[in-house]
Amino acid sequence: MTTVAFDLDSHDFSILAALEEDARQPFAALAERVALSKTPCWNRVRELERRQVIRGYHASIDPRALGLNLTSFVQVRVEFGRHGDFERAVREHPAIIECFTTAGEEDYLLKVVSADVEHLDSLLRDELCRLPGVARFSTTICLKRIKETGPLTRAAAALAAR
Repeated sequence: MTTVAFDLDSHDFSILAALEEDARQPFAALAERVALSKTPCWNRVRELERRQVIRGYHASIDPRALGLNLTSFVQVRVEFGRHGDFERAVREHPAIIECFTTAGEEDYLLKVVSADVEHLDSLLRDELCRLPGVARFSTTICLKRIKETGPLTRAAAALAAR
């Protein structure tokens, strides 16, 4: 059985869905869209922020517009006792844009951006292999992005419908 961390009602879910679609819409438009007056809507958004349900507002930037044309996934095995050092180094490395601990053969999955295959090769040979505790890694190059950052409210609604 799945546990929901916060008690959210239909207005909260409507607000979250609307903000996932367009976080820059004015509160008046958001309130109208979710069938609340402006002040109660604003209060709900602030409460969702306070409870860390809403963790922030971000611009979605096309990495290719910044010359980051290649996305790769790197599975990493780290030596026992070096996980803390590895995680600190990962947080600081600019080419690693996401990092997850995993269950399975490897310990971590990194999402890495680079300009091209040559840049990726340099990152792997000169930087990533030297992160603290790295015992081994394997890399998968992304050829084409099919879906990127789907709305969480849709996933939550599907879960609730089960």
